[in-house]
Amino acid sequence: MNWFWWRLAGSAAAGGLLFAAFPPRDLWALAPLAMGLLYACLRLGRPSARTGAACGGVFGLALFLPLLPWIGVYVGPLPWIALAVVSALYLVLFGAMATVTMRLPAAPLWFALCWVAVEALRSSFPFGGFPWGAVAFSQNEGWFLPLARWFGVPGLSFAVALSGAALAALIALPATTAWRRELPAVGLAALAVIAPLGVAAIAAATAPAPDGGRTVQVAAVQGNVPRLGLEFNEQRRAVLDNHVRQTLRLADEVHEGRRPQPDLVLWPENASDISPLSNPDAAAVIQTAVNAVGAPIVFGTLDYRADGRSTNTVLVWEAPGGRAAPAPTGRYDKHIVQPFGEYLPWRGFFSKFSSYADQAGDIAPGTGPSVLTVPTDAGPVVLGVSTCWEVAFDRSPQQAVRDGAQLLFVPTNNATFGRTDMTYQQLAMSQVRAVETGRATVVAATSGVSAIIAPDGTVLSRSESFTPADLQAALPLRDGRTLAVRLGPWPQRLAIICAVGGFLYALAQHTRFKRLLDRTAPKEHDDD
Repeated sequence: MNWFWWRLAGSAAAGGLLFAAFPPRDLWALAPLAMGLLYACLRLGRPSARTGAACGGVFGLALFLPLLPWIGVYVGPLPWIALAVVSALYLVLFGAMATVTMRLPAAPLWFALCWVAVEALRSSFPFGGFPWGAVAFSQNEGWFLPLARWFGVPGLSFAVALSGAALAALIALPATTAWRRELPAVGLAALAVIAPLGVAAIAAATAPAPDGGRTVQVAAVQGNVPRLGLEFNEQRRAVLDNHVRQTLRLADEVHEGRRPQPDLVLWPENASDISPLSNPDAAAVIQTAVNAVGAPIVFGTLDYRADGRSTNTVLVWEAPGGRAAPAPTGRYDKHIVQPFGEYLPWRGFFSKFSSYADQAGDIAPGTGPSVLTVPTDAGPVVLGVSTCWEVAFDRSPQQAVRDGAQLLFVPTNNATFGRTDMTYQQLAMSQVRAVETGRATVVAATSGVSAIIAPDGTVLSRSESFTPADLQAALPLRDGRTLAVRLGPWPQRLAIICAVGGFLYALAQHTRFKRLLDRTAPKEHDDD
């Protein structure tokens, strides 16, 4: 029987299972099952590297095509399909690499190492990479999530891939004719299933409590946008007025005693795309909101440099005190800007494929620390900022904690993606980042979903999409670093080194190169 088509069908089913693990379905337990099914397709019967590549590509298409339609919701299917295909090509590489490397002993381990290595490549190249679809981001709930505090996103992906592959190996081993000789492998596979869950349980028991330490009252305001689609930002003053209006409502509730006085108020990305740095009217209405609520407001805006390029900026705005005019007291310019949205690489080339390409911005990346120090009546609060796209990248929240962040802030603008899954997928990333850094995290979105997240990843409160809302909670301020932050990129780098080394060794053992070495090796002779 030709098993090729059965392998492809199994790979497609595995990709579909992994897609279903992601929010808003939140069927996180399907992720290790998906990894186990893919492992079986690449392992049983010892397929060729070419067959493994085909299985990986089919798996990738079955995952990314349904995961990413938000890319093209207002610009047509071409960008969506193109990105899904490019993302699937990385899994073509994974399929070939894993099929070869799994010929070595401890195949589930090599499967997981290859997965992490290829995820790392996809998350960094080209144009800075595209981390969407990392297995770890399907684990915003469930048994595995506490592992993020120890080994970060790469370690979380590794644990899911390893446990799924080991479970498949356990199921398949008794069916082999020589299974008794494989008893050591059975023991290792069983350990590989159990160990991640045991480590996760220990991590959960030692995770920081969400209600300990010094706390501050934090409010997140979602003002909403006047319309869906790419044109929402044409009414920039309406977006600003929406956030001012919602903040004034919050202030009224505070003055009436229906809610506590907030220590700081967080507005989303693009809350005031009329820059208050150059527009006195915008500065005046923002100051009105600050004065009414009695707390500093941190918000997103656009600023323009002397060279004509813009910056995606977050400002701290507080009571003017003795100053002659309102002015910001802190500024963060987004470090990791989004290709094909905030800027267009190879503009002349990509403009030929879509009329929407010219709508991409020309935003310059910022530099400097990833934190803002916000003066409040409860004392200064060091706020780590990962603006929208940045929360997908390991280096952004981790660097914020290294810079002293006590609380994470994710200002975001998802209005251009309509009522799609994108906002829920991004919220899941923020939950994982909260656990990874041990920090409470506030997501403030222009149109939703905004949320307040405890350090253990629990969503304390959240808004609905395209509805004005304000959320508030007493959140702990954390110092110190989790093991994941201390280790930084080294677990991922170690996985890459091991995976590439194992692949090259396995390749040498099963190619003409190995046979050539055998023929040219000196032969031993008897002394007599």
